[in-house]
Formats: sequence, structure tokens, C-alpha cells
Amino acid sequence: MKYIQPSVFLESFTCPHCGVIAQQTWRARTFDFTQSSNNYYNKVRIGNCHHCENKTLWIEDKMFFPDTGNAPFPNPEMPESVSKLYLEAASIQAKSPRGAAALLRLAIQILCKELGEPGKNINTDIGNLVQKGLPVLVQQSLDIVRVTGNDAVHPGQIDTDNPETVAQMFVLINVIVEYMIALPKKVSGMYSSLPTDKVQGIKDRDKRS
Repeated sequence: MKYIQPSVFLESFTCPHCGVIAQQTWRARTFDFTQSSNNYYNKVRIGNCHHCENKTLWIEDKMFFPDTGNAPFPNPEMPESVSKLYLEAASIQAKSPRGAAALLRLAIQILCKELGEPGKNINTDIGNLVQKGLPVLVQQSLDIVRVTGNDAVHPGQIDTDNPETVAQMFVLINVIVEYMIALPKKVSGMYSSLPTDKVQGIKDRDKRS
């Protein structure tokens, strides 16, 4: 599913309310709060989705409503234990990219447990999944989130304060869920619907090869 990250004054993006790529119209509100410590004069922007008619509220280039950040919707097949962390990370993405990255790393650890691993050492879990035939693309996605999220806890070379870096982590988690849970479920459902004689023919073929 195509996803266009919300951005202030963008003509269209994936609406954080309805999940549809829709045209947006914009208004800038003028509020002069010079008596307070923060001056928001002419910095408040309001976007309106043409599909669901719901609004987004921005201060300069950061979205404050809805409080879901700029992350794509979680994959529908994402386990609830993982999606809770995913949505929590999304809610703080704009305020604390580093905190969101750490939560996403934890989400990967929980996801590995959902996939049958112990869930104690994320690096070991990924290694075990590789031995079980984990596709290279998914392994790389897992390791990217693991390394980047770990850097959020133990600062290193990766800039986890960069919102764009963290935004890609959300995309990768959805990719991992699609490959490891959603796609096998779809294929399994289609395969089980094949006629019995066809399934037996496939099994006989595999025995001969």
C-alpha cells in the first residue's frame, strides 16, 4: 500500500485520520502570544482532508493533532503487543524521535517473540530466524531497526534525533510484518483452498524431486 508521509503545506498525503491519500487544503492562523514564553505568531497551520473532512493541527512543521505522529498506519496483521508499542512510538515521534526509536526497537524484540523466539536477546533471535530461512530483505530490515533503536539507548554514530531516520523505522516494521505474518497467511489461505487432488499431486512431485 502506497504511503505519503504527512508534511505541512503538502497538497496531498496519507491522512492520519482515515489512512487515505487525499488532497489537503491549508489555512494559517495568526495567534500572538507575546506575553507567554513561546511566541506562536503566524506559526499555526491547519490542514483539512478532502476525503474525511478531519483536520490536522501543526505548529510550524510539526503535527500536534492528531497525536499519532507522521507514521503510517500499522499493518493490520501486526500483533497487538507490537502495535501498542508502534502506536506509542508514533504518538511521541514529533516530540522525541530518540524515544520513538527506542520503543520501535522494543517492538522488534516483542515481534521476534511473537515469531517463536525467546525474546531475550534480539540479535540472537534474528540469527535464529535467519537459520529458519528468514529472507535477506527482512533480516536487513530487522537489523536496521535493531541497530538504530539500540543507538537511541546507547548514543553512537546514527542520528536518532533525525525524524526522517525514525520515520523509516516505522516503514520497516510494517515491511517485516507483511513478509513474516501477512503474506504467509494470505498464501496459506489460498493454498488450502486448492482441490485435494491438486495438493496431493504437488506433494507427490516434491517427493520425487
